[in-house]
Amino acid sequence: MSLVGNWSYPTTIKFGAGRIKELPAACAAAGIKRPLLVTDRGLADLPITAATLDILEAAGLGRGLFSEVDPNPNEKNLEAGVAAYKAGGHDGVIAFGGGSGLDLGKMVAFMAGQNRPVWDFEDIGDWWTRADADAIAPIIAVPTTAGTGSEVGRASVITNSETHAKKII
Repeated sequence: MSLVGNWSYPTTIKFGAGRIKELPAACAAAGIKRPLLVTDRGLADLPITAATLDILEAAGLGRGLFSEVDPNPNEKNLEAGVAAYKAGGHDGVIAFGGGSGLDLGKMVAFMAGQNRPVWDFEDIGDWWTRADADAIAPIIAVPTTAGTGSEVGRASVITNSETHAKKII
């Protein structure tokens, strides 16, 4: 038996101590001038998040923060995140944290420009073709844990708050 396959994840990955200082340059490369940092409630008040926001502010990128992220993010978290993104005039997302913060951050960047309900993009058949690709905001993912790999994946897991079923978007 032989395995044959193609792998297409053209994600640039930077790692190493102190690399968070390069975040403004990453924003510039992605065309982000007013990022919204999306993270979970547990990280929101920690020094690592404050230091990251200080770096962004010092570079003239503001201190946009959204942290209403549940451990299993749902469409209510998503709606609140999109509202914060739009209200703040943001033009990109920094998804910051573990899998929940990263997944919701990616979803905020995705859904901020879409006109259909999130469930219309569930990973079923070719439903992904319903998305307006030009309306997806730039995303930078900063994992603070090793685990889910959400920082390099294309999808997010969102929990339906009514059925409690997890959906891949």
